[in-house]
Amino acid sequence: MGECIVGWAHSTFGKHQDASVESLIVDVAERALADAGIEAGDVDEVLLGHFNAGFSAQDFTASLVYQADPAFRFKPATRVENACATGSAAVHQGLKAIRAKSARIVLVVGVEQMTTTPGPEIGKNLLKASYLPEDGDIPGGFAGVFGVIAGKYFQQYGDKSDALARIAAKNHRNGVANPYAQMRKDLGYDFCRTESDKNPFVAGPLKRTDCSLVSDGAAAIVLADTTTALGMQKAVAFRAAEHAQDFLPMSKRDILKFEGCTEAWNRARAASGTTLDDLSFVETHDCFTIAELIEYEAMGLVPEGEGARAIEEGLTEMDGRLPVNPSGGLKAKGHPIGATGVSMHAITAMQLAGEAGDMQVKNAELGGIFNMGGAAVANYVSILQPLK
Repeated sequence: MGECIVGWAHSTFGKHQDASVESLIVDVAERALADAGIEAGDVDEVLLGHFNAGFSAQDFTASLVYQADPAFRFKPATRVENACATGSAAVHQGLKAIRAKSARIVLVVGVEQMTTTPGPEIGKNLLKASYLPEDGDIPGGFAGVFGVIAGKYFQQYGDKSDALARIAAKNHRNGVANPYAQMRKDLGYDFCRTESDKNPFVAGPLKRTDCSLVSDGAAAIVLADTTTALGMQKAVAFRAAEHAQDFLPMSKRDILKFEGCTEAWNRARAASGTTLDDLSFVETHDCFTIAELIEYEAMGLVPEGEGARAIEEGLTEMDGRLPVNPSGGLKAKGHPIGATGVSMHAITAMQLAGEAGDMQVKNAELGGIFNMGGAAVANYVSILQPLK
């Protein structure tokens, strides 16, 4: 492939009560351009990942990026949406523009502001990423959807509460080193494993520590073709970028297999000529701990039904065979929907450029990303490596 990430910016994730969707966008857009060493006038196209679904009254948001600099005026700008994979959808659209030679440099921004929405409305908004004729009445919003998945997994493969607690503990431990993370606290296995007033059951066998955080935040990356990137200060290249979309109703597929995830990973490995063993780390979509567990199987790290073994044997720890979510993942970092996929690409680029600070993976040479929309409906995989 001939596309690279040549600059990035990332806000802290968490509660930004005094910010707005607009101010979050402008902040990361300005800083990403500065990081790439370019001006707004150098950008050929702008893509904004913004799920919204009721979180913001301002629903027409693509041109808000232009509040960062009047030199953006009259350039193409489009808002992209694909549920919780909205950010990666925007990234992949930017790659297509460069591949089609309709753009040389593309700015991609992802944003969401969720915490200003009342709790019940948050659940209602998120449930819009499910198939409402079947799932619209599930209690607990989208947590209820994954609570059903977890319950079915436990029924088929046994109680995996220990493994889910280990995943949560791992990601919170990793998140301590991430300056952008919403929760930088090592909660420990015992807290994550035990039901308590501070860690109650939320849906099915899932406790609060099994669920990603409601967040505000934004991230941005600058994409460029390889020829342009070679003249930039830094560049991280795409070895592969694949998207596999599945049926929306869970009733039309085996929901315990995440087959769209498997398909996207298989395509990405084939396109890049790599195997899982070649990867230095993976940032994967742990919207709920059961999702990360099933993703271990879907990506081929362990056989079907043996996801617990990956965490129990330490395969996904920072010093394991394949570190998973060195950033702390959505679990600790937070999950502002539209920003998540862009964040994953920005943080993976940081790792491969050796700019990840305390969360740096040693000798990182090849990074994998899996970003998921809905219950394994929109499946995006990217594989990145340093260009220089």
